[in-house]
Amino acid sequence: MNGQYVNNRQALLCSVAADIISTVEFNSTGELLATGDKGGRVVVFQREQESKNQPHRRGEYNVYSTFQSHEPEFDYLKSLEIEEKINKIRWLPQQNAAYFLLSTNDKTVKLWKISERDKRPEGYNLKDEDGRIRDPATITTLRVPVVRPMDLMVEATPRRVFSNAHTYHINSISVNSDYETFMSTDDLRINLWNLEITNRSFNIVDIKPANMEELTEVITAAEFHPHQCNTFVYSSSKGSIRLCDMRASALCDNHSKFFEEPEDPSNRSFFSEIISSISDVKFSHSGRYLMTRDYLTVKVWDLNMESQPLETYQVHDYLRSKLCSLYENDCIFDKFECVWNGSDSVIMTGSYNNFFRMFDRNTKRDVTLEASRENSKPRAILKPRKVCVGGKRRKDEISVDSLDFSKKILHTAWHPYENIIAVAATNNLYIFQDKVN
Repeated sequence: MNGQYVNNRQALLCSVAADIISTVEFNSTGELLATGDKGGRVVVFQREQESKNQPHRRGEYNVYSTFQSHEPEFDYLKSLEIEEKINKIRWLPQQNAAYFLLSTNDKTVKLWKISERDKRPEGYNLKDEDGRIRDPATITTLRVPVVRPMDLMVEATPRRVFSNAHTYHINSISVNSDYETFMSTDDLRINLWNLEITNRSFNIVDIKPANMEELTEVITAAEFHPHQCNTFVYSSSKGSIRLCDMRASALCDNHSKFFEEPEDPSNRSFFSEIISSISDVKFSHSGRYLMTRDYLTVKVWDLNMESQPLETYQVHDYLRSKLCSLYENDCIFDKFECVWNGSDSVIMTGSYNNFFRMFDRNTKRDVTLEASRENSKPRAILKPRKVCVGGKRRKDEISVDSLDFSKKILHTAWHPYENIIAVAATNNLYIFQDKVN
């Protein structure tokens, strides 16, 4: 990791609340990139094919399909408004010419099929070219329908709707490695679904106490193991991670492994529990490691060592002295995501002021980069940024007091095989790629 990332393409969207990007996800080949927003829309970008005339355009992503995935709803029984905001998108592996993805808002998961059409049938006998049914009395000859070429059209159609299974808000979905099932997770329960069956799901984790006043923690994220279809993990607001084996019992309330770092009593403060809450958990591609993100750090865990993390990376430790003001403006509750690169050697996560951080696990080097309009010229090299905590500030540094907490990188994605990253900065999507000479 040398920090030499260049701006490859930037899709700028209108600055209204509905356009704020709420999730970013590459498909398994990296050819497609999907984003979901607060307005319930899904935008799919497709990578440009390499051209002999313009080889440098290979990495560019252009809009492939846009569709409305979810609409706002109202639960009349609970007098509750259900937002259309897309919380998560997960791609299914491609089996044929069409693409499939799962998208979810707070209550409902949908399976979408995205397919191309470049031919249309003509010459029907029972209807005219506009699709109107013809009077049988006027039909005097029989025609053989023919297929004619037409302009390429990309269609998004909902194939399944998985609903009415969550009392609380869905925070994550994960597709199993058997590609037949997936799980959806809310604050207190995890449900297992078959992709073919919409009217029934199995509850595999339920942490809801009999008396809600005894509630001490909630589930914040969950993910299936990339290779073992019986294994999954879920994280909690208390900073712990539980690994469960579905072979042990139908209801996985008893975990197989429990990962938690003992708290240092000297660092104990009013905010300790809030900042230790895990906002994201991700298996490495190899399946050997777990990565978790809390408010100030990213931790890497070895599945064979539960007692403490293998590696801990400080994302923005300079904010430790600002926790009081971050609590007052609610920023302390922001949920940052984290991602691995394709070889599990580098990890990336977001911060404030449109900064995002990369940590090289091999060299132990780290870099802070910025996604902003100022450095968004195509082929421009991103310059490392530094935050000055105190004392004399250098010319290229930014003071911790000057950070803009309204600009935050919560959602990021990394191409599964190449050094291409997607960074969502509020309502702008930035795509950067490693510098190519």
